[in-house]
Amino acid sequence: MTDVYLGREDRPTGLEQIASGKVRDIYALDPEHLLFVTTDRVSAFDVVMNEGVPMKGRVLTAIAAHWFDQTRDLVPNHLVSTSVEDAAVLDSAWQDRLRGRVMIVKRATPDPIEWVVRGHIAGSGWKEYQATQTICGIQLPAGLSLAEELPEPIVTPTTKHEDHDRPLTPAQAAALVGRERWEHGEALCLELFRRGREELAPLGLRLADTKFELGVRAGEVLLIDEALTPDSSRMWDEAGYRVGISPPSFDKQILRDWLETLDWDKEYPAPPLDPAIVERVTARYLEVCERITGTRLVSP
Repeated sequence: MTDVYLGREDRPTGLEQIASGKVRDIYALDPEHLLFVTTDRVSAFDVVMNEGVPMKGRVLTAIAAHWFDQTRDLVPNHLVSTSVEDAAVLDSAWQDRLRGRVMIVKRATPDPIEWVVRGHIAGSGWKEYQATQTICGIQLPAGLSLAEELPEPIVTPTTKHEDHDRPLTPAQAAALVGRERWEHGEALCLELFRRGREELAPLGLRLADTKFELGVRAGEVLLIDEALTPDSSRMWDEAGYRVGISPPSFDKQILRDWLETLDWDKEYPAPPLDPAIVERVTARYLEVCERITGTRLVSP
C-alpha cells in the first residue's frame, strides 16, 4: 500500500493556506467556505513523524462525514461536501490526489476551548484522578479503577492552539466562552457523546472519551472540525475491554507503544518508523473505518 499524502511542501497551487495542523491543512476557497485536506501525517507525544500512515486521511474523512450526517438532528455542522469535484479550483491531477481527503466546509468562528467528554476514566484523566480524585476539578467517587465507566459522562474542557492542551475547570471554560454558551455546549456535547455510544455499542465498540469542536456562524452553533474519529476519540473493542487495564484503542496507540520502547526523548526530530509498525497502524484505522461506516476503503 503506497497511498500516502503528507502535504508539508507538496500543496495545491492557487489556494491560500490559512492553517496547517498536525494532520489537517486548511485552505481558503471563497468568503463563505474553506477546504479541509486531511493528510496522512501522524503525531505522537506532540511530535509529527517524518513518515505518514497510508490511508489515514481517507479514514478520518470518511468517519467524520459519517458522524456529521448521523448527528444533524442534534446540531447543524459545517460540512458542505466531501467531493473533490465541488472544489473547482483544484485541477484534475490534484482532484485525483486528494480524492477522499477533502471536506468543503462553511466558515465559522471556533470556540476557544475543546469540548472533551469522558465516559470512562483513562489517559490523562486517570493520572489526575489518582493524584486528586478529580478530573478538571470535577470531583469523582472514590475507588474508581483504570478504564472503569463513570457514573455519568462528564465534560472536561481543555485549552486549544497550544503546544500542549491544558485542562480547564468548567468555571474556567465558562469564563472563556460565556456561561450561557458553556451550559448549552456542555448539554449538546453530552448528547452527542450518548448518540455516539449508542451507535457504536452494537458494532462491538465502546466509546471511552472523545473531543468535540464547536463554532459559531451567523449566531448559530455548529459542530466543526471532526467528530468521533480515531484521532479525536478513545474507542475500545468490547471483546478486549475490562476494568483495571488500558485496553487497546483504535488509533495510533500501536505507534505510541512502539515509540516507548525506543531510546528517544520525545522531542523533535522524530525517529524513523518501522514499516511493520506503520502497516499495523494502517490496518487498525481501516478496521475501525469499516466497522463504523460499513465500507472498507481501498488504496486507489
